[in-house]
Amino acid sequence: MDNVRVIAINPGSTSTKIAVFQNDKAVFLKTIKHTADDLAPFPKIPDQFQFRKNIIIQQLADAGINLEQVKVVVGRGGVLKPIPSGVYEVNEAMIHDLIYSETEHASNLGGLIANDLIKNIPGAKAYIADPVVVDELEPLARIAGHPLFKRVSIFHALNQKAIAREYARAVQKRYEDINLIVAHLGGGVTVGAHKKGKVIDVNQGVDGEGPFSPERSGTLPVNQLIKICFAGEYDMKQIKKMVTGEGGLVAYLGTNNAAEVEQRVKAGDEEAKLIYQAMAYQIAKTIGEMYTVLKCECDAILITGGVAYDKMFVSWIQERVYKLAPVQIYPGEDEMRALAQNGIMVLKGEITPTLYI
Repeated sequence: MDNVRVIAINPGSTSTKIAVFQNDKAVFLKTIKHTADDLAPFPKIPDQFQFRKNIIIQQLADAGINLEQVKVVVGRGGVLKPIPSGVYEVNEAMIHDLIYSETEHASNLGGLIANDLIKNIPGAKAYIADPVVVDELEPLARIAGHPLFKRVSIFHALNQKAIAREYARAVQKRYEDINLIVAHLGGGVTVGAHKKGKVIDVNQGVDGEGPFSPERSGTLPVNQLIKICFAGEYDMKQIKKMVTGEGGLVAYLGTNNAAEVEQRVKAGDEEAKLIYQAMAYQIAKTIGEMYTVLKCECDAILITGGVAYDKMFVSWIQERVYKLAPVQIYPGEDEMRALAQNGIMVLKGEITPTLYI
């Protein structure tokens, strides 16, 4: 295992992250930012496949990474059919579902690129781990309010699970023995109720359910949304953009950059402060919802994601939830290490990959 390397690939909406790990040590880390102009030639996310793959290959070559030492390539899981938490080997069924997924998401490219890379690495395997569609919801959580609708589980499963396990190790307990609320604050926001190792309820953040976020509108007033849908001013594509991609901070303040909004607030921009506080307010409300899901038995509240770097914003959440349970902050994302660790556990025989069907 000493010379065996694992490549982790994490395509995001405006970036592609690459990492090479040798056991627990990262020997190469790179985040490639993609501007709107870079992605403009590609009408759909699957069209970005060759563009992103070529960048990854070039970056690995420039870094002098010897692909012959690579045994596993782990891609961020995409919007597949609902599946339990775990590691899945990329197969034809998965490739089909990633390409033809009803929900376009950059993470769909992770497994596709991983599978393509191993074609030139003898003996290597391609996997995904804890994709966004991890589904461990309890039956009560699936009821939406009308039989034509149902709640589904799509969230930041990889980072939420990784942070939850990190906290469990820190307090010398098993993840499967404790209850946690994990709030991931990124371009989208998801808040999960983790009960004894399973996420039994979570807002569907990819489509904008729950709190609004830097790019998503969150749960909107239903009657007002219905009126807009039938007013004739917007088509379906425009409304989807309004909800996901051009909602939240983008719609109110013209930016999805939380750090920029933070600076505007500190410079005395009262409108920015009101909207930014409202986002924190809605996140705190959702944490409260998940507290009731866990029947008020919660060992800790964990706040993670890129927006968690903003101490001012996090303090607005903490002041509303600190009496519920101890609050721990894990700024940023540990997704690259989480992806790599899942691959290493497969190589060590500590976990067995699950078949995707």
